[in-house]
Amino acid sequence: MKPLQTIGAFSAALAVVFGAAYGIGAAVGPGTPASTPAADHGEAHTEAAESPDLTPAGLQVSEGGYTLDLETRSLPADRPGTLRLTVRDAHGEPVTAYETEQTKQLHLIVASRELTTYRHLHPTRDADGTWSIPVDLPAAGSYRVFADFRPAGAEESLTLGADLTVTGRYEATAPAAPTATTTVDGYTVSLDGSLEAGAESDLTLSVARDGRPVTALQPYLGAYGHLVALRSGDLAYLHVHPHDEATNGRMSGPDVSFAATTPSAGTYRLFLDFKAGGTVHTAAFTVSTES
Repeated sequence: MKPLQTIGAFSAALAVVFGAAYGIGAAVGPGTPASTPAADHGEAHTEAAESPDLTPAGLQVSEGGYTLDLETRSLPADRPGTLRLTVRDAHGEPVTAYETEQTKQLHLIVASRELTTYRHLHPTRDADGTWSIPVDLPAAGSYRVFADFRPAGAEESLTLGADLTVTGRYEATAPAAPTATTTVDGYTVSLDGSLEAGAESDLTLSVARDGRPVTALQPYLGAYGHLVALRSGDLAYLHVHPHDEATNGRMSGPDVSFAATTPSAGTYRLFLDFKAGGTVHTAAFTVSTES
C-alpha cells in the first residue's frame, strides 16, 4: 500500500462525509425542534468538551505551522544507517527549542507498513536543529517515521509522520493474529482490556517471568511503561496516556495501565516498552476493536 495514496484516500473520504453532513443539515425543514442559536452553541460546546479527541495523529507531515523534514528518505535493509530529520516552523526555519515530555524533547517511532518492525528511538539534536540517530532496520519495505514533540511555548504536543523506504529484497509479512498474551526476552506480558471504537479505553498490561509477577519494573520515560498504538492500514498514531507516573526512582509492577483513544473500528498494533533488569523490552500485541 502506498502511504500517500492512503492519506489521500482518507482525506477524500473525510471531505465526502463532511460535505454530506452539511447538505443534510441545510436540508432540515419544518418539524425540526426549535432552538435558539445561543442554546445550540452551548450544547455543541458541552458535547465537544465531554468527547475524547478522536483525531488521528501521524498522518500529516505538516500541522499547526510545523513540518517534519525527513532528510533521510531511504536506508539499506539489515545494514547500519543514520536517520536525520529537522522540524521546521511556519517560516521554514529549524526548531531549536523544545519542551521536555516523558523525559525527552523528541520521541522518534519507526514502524514498517506491516507493523512487524518497530523502533522507539531518542535522537540527539545538533545546534542547527538537525536530529540524528543510528538505526538498523532488518527488512526491506515501506516504513513510517513519527516525530512526537512539543515546541517550546506550545500548548500541545504534535505527532508528525513521513515515509521512509528501506531498500533490498522485499518479502511481504503479515501482523500476528490478535492475542492477549505475548512473550519477549523471557518475559510474558498479558493484556487486559479492549479497544472500543470511537471512545477512550482502559488497558492494563501485566508482566511476569517464569510464572511469577514481576514487581520490580523500573521507571522508563517517566512511567513504568510506554505504549504506542498504530492503526493497521494507514498507521494512524493513537493518543495513549499512562495512568501512573514513576516517581522517586521506585520500582513497581506487575501491572502498567493506560488510557487509549481509538478513532475508529479496525485492527491496531500495540507496542509496550517496559524496563526490567536494567534493559528495555518491547512487547507487541494485535488488537481488534469492539464495535
